[in-house]
Amino acid sequence: MITSVLVANRGEIACRIFRTCRELGIRTVAVHSDADENALHARVADAAVRLPGAAPADTYLRGDLIVEAALAAGADAVHPGYGFLSENAGFAQAVLDAGLVWIGPPPAAIEAMASKTRAKQLMGLKPLTDVTETDLPVLVKAAAGGGGRGMRVVRELADLPGELEAARAEAQSAFGDGEVFVEPYVEGGRHIEVQILADTHGTVWALGTRDCSLQRRHQKVIEESPAPGIPEELTHELHELAVRAARSVDYTGAGTVEFLVEEGTGKAHFLEMNTRLQVEHPVTEAVFGIDLVALQISVAEGVPLAADPPHARGHAIEARLYAENPAQNWTPQTGTLHRLAVQEEGVRLDTGYADGDTIPVHYDPMLAKAVVHAPTRAEAIRRLAGALERTTIHGPITNRDLLVRSLRHTEFTTATMNTAFYDRHLTHLTEPTPDPHAPLAAALSDAHGRSRFGGWRNVPAQPQRKRYATATGEEFEVTYHHTREGLTADGVQVIHADASLVVLEVAGVRRKFEVTRYADQIHVNTTTLTPLPRFPDPAPQHAPGSLLAPMPGTVIRVAEGLTAGTEVKAGEPLLWLEAMKMEHKITAPTTGTLTALHVVTGQQVEVGTPLAVVS
Repeated sequence: MITSVLVANRGEIACRIFRTCRELGIRTVAVHSDADENALHARVADAAVRLPGAAPADTYLRGDLIVEAALAAGADAVHPGYGFLSENAGFAQAVLDAGLVWIGPPPAAIEAMASKTRAKQLMGLKPLTDVTETDLPVLVKAAAGGGGRGMRVVRELADLPGELEAARAEAQSAFGDGEVFVEPYVEGGRHIEVQILADTHGTVWALGTRDCSLQRRHQKVIEESPAPGIPEELTHELHELAVRAARSVDYTGAGTVEFLVEEGTGKAHFLEMNTRLQVEHPVTEAVFGIDLVALQISVAEGVPLAADPPHARGHAIEARLYAENPAQNWTPQTGTLHRLAVQEEGVRLDTGYADGDTIPVHYDPMLAKAVVHAPTRAEAIRRLAGALERTTIHGPITNRDLLVRSLRHTEFTTATMNTAFYDRHLTHLTEPTPDPHAPLAAALSDAHGRSRFGGWRNVPAQPQRKRYATATGEEFEVTYHHTREGLTADGVQVIHADASLVVLEVAGVRRKFEVTRYADQIHVNTTTLTPLPRFPDPAPQHAPGSLLAPMPGTVIRVAEGLTAGTEVKAGEPLLWLEAMKMEHKITAPTTGTLTALHVVTGQQVEVGTPLAVVS
């Protein structure tokens, strides 16, 4: 019997596994990097062991240190979560060799399926070797891991060598394995997957289907179960293929078999088998009324599954809340998460952060997963969109508005979406729609309690002015007056104004604005504002043509031969930054001359750091 589990992971998934362990009466052990010393998963575990360093390669990818931590803390089992070493057969074997229980599939099954190239061979498929123009477009893919790391779509043959190199580097950094391969790229298919669960007695469950077609950077954003609009015969075919894949490697535990289904033909292409728990596992749990982590632990203890899985009921949808700016190439965001709270009942929120936590630069920018379950798909969509819209998020920019708009988009509500959804609709879905009255509410809240005779500027006849910028860059200037009757604003009736609540009446409609202030931000309902000086500094802060770091991160590569004086073309890659598990390419904004290069490979940079100058 398992009595103590070390989770070889961090953040949301570690917290989620700990939750089940506590319910089962199992003691929990966390590991943490220096950057995660005060992270939620390290705080909620019964014990925590430090992994010196911050980069994944020095910490969460160090299987030897994690096994030592498990032994030192007295754990008798290890759960890998997802990502990092979750699909590393060598790590699984090391856990077993140390006399610990591995809560996952056998190392041989991981070895067979965790490499996408070997998995395809088992399924009778082969990657492309000699790519020609007729093969385009193609997809470069990391053989190990997932989450969109080490993946590139190539549409021009001349781009293939560079994309192969970039994919290898990213895969090596993320998974400790730089193997990549090339396969045909199916345009606009639907990403459908089957959750499996197998015990050590020969029983294999196929737990419905999931649709994960809404993706950015080949990483899933919204997932649901069951996959809508899939014919019963196709569901049956996918189940059979998934079970066959599991049996072919004597699989045990939880896993996922993924397919790309062509539009029109309905033909299913095998993608890979993930030999681990998936980020989207909660939608399957909701539909089947099970706890997959509890079942993983049970299987690891040798307990047999029932002959047949439980019956599915209703529909579940999950949305991943990221600290990122979708309108600016999904740029990840860091900083303090002051507040994250779902206001609606019946919404499952899996998160690795608590109020006041810092979002570090070293790891994935996912803040939380919001999951709802309802009798029908339409009800689930409406409930999740409404709950996200009313969720309190105070801190960095997030993709919350994108999620709400995506859920309400006609293609999604009619289940006609595919993996190219954001390629088609991102610009429209990220158009700024700031609340024009939020800045006024912020100004009135700030002015509350100030005497109209308290300073030389507060002359009753003189309008007061304030300037604010929204998180998406729009700037507003608002005016209001101090009168004997209180605060007034042209065209708006001020019903109430204090430090935390402003009530305005506009065209006969009363609206409430809840105002919360932090050192660097003002949050008015769902609008984030930054106060601006009334008279902006006209002096330029940087040389014309300066390229500034769009996020904090590490310079992982500089284009070969790039030095001051190099002639560059518009769109030409100059250097690459890595931040929050994503690689970002910095390109020349115009054709011209590189007059300055301010950084070198390996250098850490902050937001706004000058990288180079192109004149």
